[in-house]
Amino acid sequence: MNGIERITQRIAADAQREAETILTQAQTQAAEIKAAYEAQAKQETEAALARGKAQAEAQRSRLVSSAQMAKGQKALAAKQEMLDKAFELALEKLCSLPDKEYIDLLAQLTVKASSTGCEQLILSRTDRARYGVKVATKANSMLEQAGKTARLTLSQESRDFRGGLLLADGEVEVNCTFETLVRLARSTASAEVAKVLFA
Repeated sequence: MNGIERITQRIAADAQREAETILTQAQTQAAEIKAAYEAQAKQETEAALARGKAQAEAQRSRLVSSAQMAKGQKALAAKQEMLDKAFELALEKLCSLPDKEYIDLLAQLTVKASSTGCEQLILSRTDRARYGVKVATKANSMLEQAGKTARLTLSQESRDFRGGLLLADGEVEVNCTFETLVRLARSTASAEVAKVLFA
């Protein structure tokens, strides 16, 4: 082998070793880059999953909260409806009392609401014809027994309400209609009625 071939072989061997070294370094760098990207991809995937889970949990929580609110509103509406029915039933029972009890109740309301004993009793058209004179007579009798002025009169006027009466003294009227009494009772007794209904 002559000198040029040896030099050529040595150059080729050196080039081969250099190429192998560069290739090894490149493979090492490629492996490191790949590992870094895989780690980053894993981290980003985990972060995305965590965000997705958090968003899903937040969405689930909002839906549960919304469902509970809707349930509460429906329950409240049902309770309100039951209260409405309870007070409507109370009004119906007042309006459908037996005649004697109805007359006694109207007379008691009149005596309690009367301030002068000279008021006029205004009833509904039906009650005026059916009970008017009896209520005025009974109320006057009760006022007399209590030692008070007893000059209540039955008004020629009638009004549109379901039951009860109005006491008129000039421009002043005292509202003793059953609708008003039940509405006033409702504003003060709703909590107690609700306790009984929903206990």
